[in-house]
Formats: sequence, C-alpha cells, structure tokens
Amino acid sequence: MPTSRILLWSGLVAAVGGAVLCVLGWYGISGERFAERQLPYLASCTVPGAALIVAGAVLVVAAYALPVRPAEPRVAEEPSPPSPAPSSDGPPLRVPGGALAHRPDCPLVAGRETAVEAAGDPSLRPCPVCEPWPP
Repeated sequence: MPTSRILLWSGLVAAVGGAVLCVLGWYGISGERFAERQLPYLASCTVPGAALIVAGAVLVVAAYALPVRPAEPRVAEEPSPPSPAPSSDGPPLRVPGGALAHRPDCPLVAGRETAVEAAGDPSLRPCPVCEPWPP
C-alpha cells in the first residue's frame, strides 16, 4: 500500500487527464489534412497531455517509493495519581486579609514571611489545596 494516498490519487488523476488530452489531440489532428492545421491540436492537447501522463507516472511511483513509516501505537495515557495533600502538624496559617486557613507547608503560604497564625478564627474557610482540617 502506498504511504501517501494524496500522491497516488493525484498521480492517477493527472495520468487520466493526460490520456484524455492525448485522445482529444489525436482526434483533432486526424481530421486535418495539412500540417499547419494540425499544429494547434499538437500544441494545445497532445504535448500537455503527454506531460501530464509523465507527471502522473512520477507521482504514482513516488507514492509507492516513499518509505513506509510504522504506525505509532496508540497507548492510553494513564492519569497521573493525584498529588498527596500537604500535611504538617503546625497550627493553621493565614495571609493577612485572607479568608483561607492553610497548613504551614501549603504551597500557597510556604516561605511567605507575611503569613500569620490563624488562631482559630471561625470565619476562615479551609484552603482547597492543603485542606487544613477535615470537612
């Protein structure tokens, strides 16, 4: 099987089109007695038809000559396991003006010097990333 169906089909279409032009050119030439009246058919049908036949043959050969690439196997990607929630035993932290309570090792507050202890503020919601307490 050819590696490129586009090359194959375009080559076949070009070759068939060239054959049709050659037949039309031959039919036109055959009805004319003098050579000077045959030249327009030769120039407009037969020569371009022959060129299309050659081009079509080249495309068909190229379609079969290209190296066949093996199909890449489609492997279902396994979803990566969810990363474990950060955990630590320290008191919950909050960012000044924030509405969430975080564990001390939560990536949203880790390394921030402005983070302060939440001190049991009941208005704080748990951080959706580190979940500092069970729901």
